[in-house]
Amino acid sequence: MQRTDHDVIIVGAGPTGLMLAAELALAGVDAAIVERKPTQARAGGRAGGLHARTLELLDQRGIVDRFLAAGRTHPRVSFHVPLDIGDAPTRHNYLLALAQEKTERLLAEWADELCVPIYRDRELARIACGADGVDVTTTHGDTLRAGWLVGCDGGRSTVRKQAGIGFPGWDASTSWIIAEVKMTEKPVLGFHEDASGRHAMSLMEDGETVGVVLAGRDPRAAGEPTLDELAAGLKTIYGTDFGVHAPTWLSRFSDATRQADAYRKGRILLAGDAAHIHPPLGGQGLNLGVQDAVNLGWKLAQVVQDVSPDALLDTFEAERHPAAARVLRNTIAQGVLRRPDDRTPVLGEFVAEMLSMDEPRRRFGAMIAGMDVTYAPDAHHPLVGRRMPDLDIVTADGPTRVYALLRDARPVLLDFAGTARPGGDRVRRFGATFAGTCELPVIGAVPLPGAVLVRPDGYVAWAGDGDAQGLRDAMHTWFGA
Repeated sequence: MQRTDHDVIIVGAGPTGLMLAAELALAGVDAAIVERKPTQARAGGRAGGLHARTLELLDQRGIVDRFLAAGRTHPRVSFHVPLDIGDAPTRHNYLLALAQEKTERLLAEWADELCVPIYRDRELARIACGADGVDVTTTHGDTLRAGWLVGCDGGRSTVRKQAGIGFPGWDASTSWIIAEVKMTEKPVLGFHEDASGRHAMSLMEDGETVGVVLAGRDPRAAGEPTLDELAAGLKTIYGTDFGVHAPTWLSRFSDATRQADAYRKGRILLAGDAAHIHPPLGGQGLNLGVQDAVNLGWKLAQVVQDVSPDALLDTFEAERHPAAARVLRNTIAQGVLRRPDDRTPVLGEFVAEMLSMDEPRRRFGAMIAGMDVTYAPDAHHPLVGRRMPDLDIVTADGPTRVYALLRDARPVLLDFAGTARPGGDRVRRFGATFAGTCELPVIGAVPLPGAVLVRPDGYVAWAGDGDAQGLRDAMHTWFGA
C-alpha cells in the first residue's frame, strides 16, 4: 500500500471505531479505519447487549431494525438486581440481547454501504504529529496521513500510549474467566454463589454451547486462560469439570477501572475503551463507546470542514468524560456489592429493597440504559443538554417522528410556535405540531417550548420561546451557522 491521505484515520474497527467512521462518512468526511485483525470475524459473544440509548441512536440513523431483527428484547437491565424499564419513556424500553460479534458485523456492513475504507491486517507501529496533520505507520511499513487521528483501539490502546496520555484509576482486585465451550455432562444453568463470588452458566443460541463465567480468579493473572485452567476452576467450584471441551472462546477480565486524563491531545483523540475501562457489570461498555462515537462524529466533521473551530472538540471531553466517569463509578459500586464476604450481602439486601421502589428503580434503570445523561445540568430549560424525546409530530410533509428527521446526522430546528428562524443553511427547520406529553426519563413530564434546536447526536442544544438572540447564539456556538 502506498502512502494514502484521509481527513481522519481511526485506529480500531470495533463498535466505537465503526460507528465513528459511519458518522463521519454521513457528514461527507473522508474517514478510514486501520484494523489489526485480518477480518471482522470475532470469536465469542463478548459484550452481550445494546441498551435503550444506543438503540435510540441507531434509530436516529434509520438502522435500528437491522439490530432488532438479529437479537432478542428483554424488559430488564441490571444493577445488583434486575430492574424493569418497561415504563421508561422511550420506544426502546428494553435491553436488546445481541452478541458483540453480530453488533460489529452489522455496523461493518453499514460502514461498507457508506464506502468507509478499512485497512485490515495492519497494526499501528508509530505516530508522528505535525502542526497540520498526523502520520501513521503500520507494522507492514505502510504510511497514512490524516488531519486527525482517533484511537478506538481498546483498553491497551497504542494510540493513547504513543500520545502520552495518562490512564489513571484503580488496579484489579479480582478477575473472572469467561468462556464458550461444549460439555459432556449437563451444565448447572444460572447463577451459583460461593466464597469466591458469583459464577454463572448459560446455554447459547445453538442449544449446545455453554457460556461460563467463573469469578474470584487471581487479579494478577495475565494472558488468555487455558482449557485446563477453566476445567480446574469448574472442578473447584462445582465439584466436576463437566467434561468441558471444544472451546470456541476463552478470555478473562478484571475489575480494573481506569479513565484517560485527556480525551484529546492536539490532533489525536480517544474514544471507547481507549478512553475508559471498567468491569462489564451492567453491560455498559460497548454502549458507552458507541455513544462516544456519535458525540464526537458531527463535531469532528464540522472541524474538518472548517465549519467550526477546533475548540468545538473540547466539548467532546467536557461532555463524555463525566458520562464515562459515572459508568465507572456505578460498576465499582456493583463490584463492591458482589464481594464474597459475610457482611456485604447485608448491604445488598438494603440496596435490593431500595431498588424495589419505583423512583429508585426508574432512576437506576435510566442510568444503566444511558438515558439519564445530561450535558447541561444548569440549563434554563430541562430539555437542554438532554436527549430529545422521539415525539410523534406533524410537519408540512405529514405525520413523522423526531428521530426520522435525524437520519442524515444534520442539526434540526423544530419550530412548534411558528416564530423561530434559523440564521443559515446548515440547520434544517421544520414547522411542527405535537399533541401529547413531552416526558423525560427520571424527570417526568416537561413543558414543550416554542422551538427546540436538536444536535445531530439527538441532544438538545437550545430550547425557548421567542428568544431570537439565544437561538442565534446557540446555532453559532454549535453549528457555525
